[in-house]
Amino acid sequence: MPNNELVRAYQDVQNRAKLVMHRLPGLLTPMDSEQSIASKAYALLCQFGLPNTWYYDCPALVLAGQRSCLSISGRQYKPSTEPIGGKNLISVDLSPCVDDIWGDFSRSFAFEFGTYVEHPKTREYQNGLQFQAQLHREMQAWLTPDVSFHTLYQWANLRIRQSGFVNLDFRSNVGHSLEANRESRQFIQANNHNLLSSVNFFSFEPFIRLKGGQWGFKHEDIFYFNDSKQLICL
Repeated sequence: MPNNELVRAYQDVQNRAKLVMHRLPGLLTPMDSEQSIASKAYALLCQFGLPNTWYYDCPALVLAGQRSCLSISGRQYKPSTEPIGGKNLISVDLSPCVDDIWGDFSRSFAFEFGTYVEHPKTREYQNGLQFQAQLHREMQAWLTPDVSFHTLYQWANLRIRQSGFVNLDFRSNVGHSLEANRESRQFIQANNHNLLSSVNFFSFEPFIRLKGGQWGFKHEDIFYFNDSKQLICL
């Protein structure tokens, strides 16, 4: 379990990433593309003092349109230059760092009638966004320090299937630990029987699509267990 100083350091980076995500959707136009959105996101990260990333050379991984269901590592990612148009679903995954303190924050947001909309009209957008929020609430309601990465992996994938969705991650994992270097990450995946409380912080980030649907949804937050064994979202 992390000490208070470490929690404050991670909270600071994560809060700044959240500010970037809050401002970004309102800056977009139908002529934007994954490439220009990633550039706007990076400019905001720099504005908030976060010019560096821990995720290869990919501070903002943006997916839109037909590529919204693409599961790809930041190592291979190259943003599209296709305009998003008047209607789209855009996912942005921010991975800033300050020295060895990481942020990790992703959201999907709807673009309708040529602008960002907080409450979309499109039913598939509604279903995907609502289920992501519900899945995170359910996870926070039962998770305890004695739960393993493997158990959380199994639970999340079962809930995804039961709810009529598909896990889009190419390894079906749903998150990872936050470490001082990329190679040390532990993933929320099958057969990782280490306890979640054995690491200081972990992300929960299901990447899902409705069965038969065409849009991929992301929603990522960072969590840790405090001294009272409560699960806390940064």
